[in-house]
Amino acid sequence: MQFPGVKSLIWPVLAVGQLSCSANAVAERIEPNEWLSRMGAAVQMTSYEGTVIRIQDGKAEALKVVHTVTDGVIREKVVAQEGNGLEIIRNGNEVHCILPDRQSVLVEEWDDQSTLFSTLPTSEVRFGSEYDVSIVREERVAGRQAVLVAIRPHDGYRYGHRIWLDTETAFPLQTQLIGDDGAALEQVKFAEISLNETIHASALAPSYSTENFRWLTQPARHVSHELETSWKSDDIPQGFRAVATHGDTMPGSDAEVTHIVYSDGLASVSVFIAPRPSAISEGASRVGGSNSYSAIIDGHQVTAVGEVPAMTVEQIATTMRRP
Repeated sequence: MQFPGVKSLIWPVLAVGQLSCSANAVAERIEPNEWLSRMGAAVQMTSYEGTVIRIQDGKAEALKVVHTVTDGVIREKVVAQEGNGLEIIRNGNEVHCILPDRQSVLVEEWDDQSTLFSTLPTSEVRFGSEYDVSIVREERVAGRQAVLVAIRPHDGYRYGHRIWLDTETAFPLQTQLIGDDGAALEQVKFAEISLNETIHASALAPSYSTENFRWLTQPARHVSHELETSWKSDDIPQGFRAVATHGDTMPGSDAEVTHIVYSDGLASVSVFIAPRPSAISEGASRVGGSNSYSAIIDGHQVTAVGEVPAMTVEQIATTMRRP
């Protein structure tokens, strides 16, 4: 067997290096805010197929994802690569969760615009006030050249973000939610991905015949309508403001819950205010980067929940008042 000479190995590396330097120069001319704006459009419009590694609470799971957007309608297939073989088939807002080990299909309605990237920044983020944003460097993710954008908070009431964006399309190839110690609380990373290639309908079809499966329809999560309320926090963390207030009727209950959403443009906290239940629930809980805190105030149970530090939800929940 003949091995290539050293020179034949060096020249391709040099050529790749020249291309990389050229890409770096282009990336450096684009402002961080423009990268994030391009990212928002890419998440809404890009079709992709690949394998995602998602890490939360130290546990990693691999997911095979196929995703298309046609005329604004999301069609998607997500398959767990370990465990019970869960498949999620999405067509618009209708989602079928296929549980092959239980021979059943759970039908739900989702209104999220992205299954994987529900907490990415929007154009409403007030950089320079609550956060700083910068381009850190370029490196490769999933075999593609990416630019790393860092979003750093000014205080401990919100998390930071690291986002690796494909330099060609601005699609997020990797995202990390960063705690105050600089460590990643949650991570979504593509191990391999194809962007904007033709995806056939068969790739979005279930892998199992569900003809004889048991079909279960999940009740709507809630019925919501706009609502005016006198409830508000008398010591809201700086930068947060109320952006929406709804009256929600939850499944299995006739009691209306007041739902207030506070946001700083990137982080958001939902506050649910309900008549005091017979079983009193107070205190904190946490899953991954999501924290919640419940308190009993003026005969009501007040619960604040969001992908923010524990101190944020506790301060908001315990300072809710009504005149």
